[in-house]
Amino acid sequence: MSDRPSEWDKYLLGSVLFIALLIGGGTASGLYTDTLIEVAAIVSAAAVFSQASGQRIPRSVLWLLIFAVALVVLQIVPLPAAIFSGLRPELLLADSELVGESQFRFVSVGVGRTIECLLYLVALAAFFLSVLRLRAEQVQALLPFFFMGVICNGLAGAIQYSLSDNIAIEGLLPFTINAGLFANRNHFSASLFVSIPFVAYYGLFRGHLLSGSLGLVVLLLLLLAAGSRAGILIGLAITVLSIVFLSARSRASGFGILAVFIGLSAYTIGAWTKIDAEVVDPAFGRGEFARTTLEGIKENLATGVGFGNFQKAYQIYEKDEMIFKQYVNHAHNEYLEIAFEGGVLAVLLMALYFVMLFTMLTKIRRDPLQKAAFLSVSFLLIHSLVDYPLRTEALAMTFAFMNAIIFHKGFAARQKSEVIEIDHNGEKLLVPIGTPS
Repeated sequence: MSDRPSEWDKYLLGSVLFIALLIGGGTASGLYTDTLIEVAAIVSAAAVFSQASGQRIPRSVLWLLIFAVALVVLQIVPLPAAIFSGLRPELLLADSELVGESQFRFVSVGVGRTIECLLYLVALAAFFLSVLRLRAEQVQALLPFFFMGVICNGLAGAIQYSLSDNIAIEGLLPFTINAGLFANRNHFSASLFVSIPFVAYYGLFRGHLLSGSLGLVVLLLLLLAAGSRAGILIGLAITVLSIVFLSARSRASGFGILAVFIGLSAYTIGAWTKIDAEVVDPAFGRGEFARTTLEGIKENLATGVGFGNFQKAYQIYEKDEMIFKQYVNHAHNEYLEIAFEGGVLAVLLMALYFVMLFTMLTKIRRDPLQKAAFLSVSFLLIHSLVDYPLRTEALAMTFAFMNAIIFHKGFAARQKSEVIEIDHNGEKLLVPIGTPS
């Protein structure tokens, strides 16, 4: 009698993902809920790594994470003050934290915020690496935990939008809930549209076409109710691409695909009406944020201003006529903000990640779950061009989970093993399991 493999690590990591989606929707710094999630992720990862595993972590991924953590650590290590001469504007030099008798200086203009970002990154990296240590079937079994988190957010959003126009909830979490369980309706929308490829996967490949179709309809209706322009457009695009991208190898009938596209047509009309009724882009908005951030990047490209210090450094580049009671807390473009905070080294690491990600696209063509994860990651990265979704624990943990699916080596090994040998007129043939012989 053989012993069954242990499953506790799957439930442990799944619980972390679910909790992150439940209470990790805040965007402010210093939230105790974010700290709880980070501690849970690190402790869970330590427990997973304490056990032997047959899964190998890709070296390229491991080195990328090591370099990312090293970059953040470098920003809080005292360096000779002379290094910064000519590399940073005088205003930021005067604002930089000093060590000793002004002989040393930190790269970060706010060490406390950078240490907070370091904990954030370590927690995400620990969760990502621990998921890579699971077997492929265990990684797939984490999806229900993700769906539970999305469903809880969807139910909260549906209740809010059905009650009244004033949907803000205060006192339940350390941040004001404005949509679902998120502080930001755009981030709530992001949590909905990143789940669409996985819903399509379950409908097309797991034999749940009816429930998957209903799930898609509910998700799209919630995106309309949330009113995020980017969320509406991305939700529509990701649904169409998910069906086209995933359905090529499914057994779903053509009638089911046709019905979904008819539903998409009706949704397009509603989305167009919603967007047409609003102002597309005011003069003071993301375009101005981008222009100002680019000025900051040009003057701090060598070192950056330190992760977590965008708000502090952005202020010295603002035009006088753009200073109001409401202040800019993010660039609303994740890539510009990372470049501003991390400098040229951060830009190189981002480029390396994109090369690795799109290289994986050539290796995951046969596995629909990995293809679904690739779509979700791609659209979350697209959304990052106009927002900062990865600054919330809920979406950052989701991003780490989806990347773990993409880079997991167990799926490719499973594809190779899932073949049967048949004798066809005296010839040996290898046929994938499930293929009609």
